[in-house]
Amino acid sequence: MKLYLNKPALLTTLGAGVDRHTQCLLGENAPRIAPNHLLYRQADLQGKVQYLASIDEPLRAFPENLPQAYRSRNNQLLWHALTQIEDQIHYAIENFGQKRIAVVIGTSTTGVDENLPLYRSAFLKEDWQSHPFNYTQQQFNAPSDFVAYQYGLKNVVYGISTACTSGARALMSAARLLKADLCDAVICGGVDCLSPLTVSGFASLSVLNPAQTQAFSQNRAGINIGEGVGLFLMTKTPLTDYIAYLGGGASSDAYHMSSPDPSGNGAKIAFEKALQNAHCTADQVGWINAHGTGTIHNDAMESLAIAEIFGSATPVTSTKPYTGHTLGAAGAVEAGISWGILHKKNNPQGKLPAQFWDQQRDEKLAPIAITQNNQYWKTKRRIVASSSFAFGGNNTVLILGELDEE
Repeated sequence: MKLYLNKPALLTTLGAGVDRHTQCLLGENAPRIAPNHLLYRQADLQGKVQYLASIDEPLRAFPENLPQAYRSRNNQLLWHALTQIEDQIHYAIENFGQKRIAVVIGTSTTGVDENLPLYRSAFLKEDWQSHPFNYTQQQFNAPSDFVAYQYGLKNVVYGISTACTSGARALMSAARLLKADLCDAVICGGVDCLSPLTVSGFASLSVLNPAQTQAFSQNRAGINIGEGVGLFLMTKTPLTDYIAYLGGGASSDAYHMSSPDPSGNGAKIAFEKALQNAHCTADQVGWINAHGTGTIHNDAMESLAIAEIFGSATPVTSTKPYTGHTLGAAGAVEAGISWGILHKKNNPQGKLPAQFWDQQRDEKLAPIAITQNNQYWKTKRRIVASSSFAFGGNNTVLILGELDEE
């Protein structure tokens, strides 16, 4: 069965829309990630200034009658991004009906920060009564429930939270629902907002970079956490602008709670399963949108897996130095970026994004072809492998591209 990813909704620190992201990534003046202390100030917490990739544009207001249970910054980011694909959603409702449209969205922070007033009161004053505890705001299914509520959708609705593979796994899950004929369309993707909880958690692991991320560099020193949204309407029949969802692969090596298997075996299995599921070979892939967090361990593991599966000639880019690591949204955000680089209307010249880094190659890493300026697709048919790796050895790879006849 052929499955289609219609033009996505994208929202990151780079701005709104896949066109905006493509222009930034293929140009030479993409906005830089900057030091940011607003996150802690807004929450009235103490914290260090960090390089964080925040979304600073005004967000679409919630409808006045929206129940409190759905009101969170995470859902407001989602609501703002949904404007980009709202016409697609209404088309799907009109043509398939509300009972034939599913929702699967990945997240990790969800609305946990909405309960900060209660936690502060309980911790400082031992007072659990002055502020309400709204559990539904911080459930992992909260974004999916919110979308279904807003559009009156009555099919399968659920959330996925597998850390940094959540958004990618949402797309894989959407494909399974469509192939099982449980629905005709799926709103799928990922959303995560900046949270003092996750920023402080990554700080405790000593993996936050004190400057902009330098993925695959010998000077890499960790990640920049960001917030973002990547959303698709996946369908069995294409709309106006689309690429194909060719396949996906996943593995779970359970090597360590927070460190990847240094052998890269779990990542290699995910790459191999994705290629098999997509019915394509490694040499058909013209670009790899790498997980590329800029941490010592991830980049070593991932470069080893890429080199063993694809060799040292396939162009590789990590786009996280531009968007930040959007955690549960990352796999969907990077699928959306891949859509923009793949689509010939968006990228008629077939240019590939250059890696943002200091050009200081780490000779200890397995050799991979990190993209430079003015590189282009070498393959006639555009196919990308987009990888995501998460805590606990949770590995996911998506294969997206043009169909054979294109």
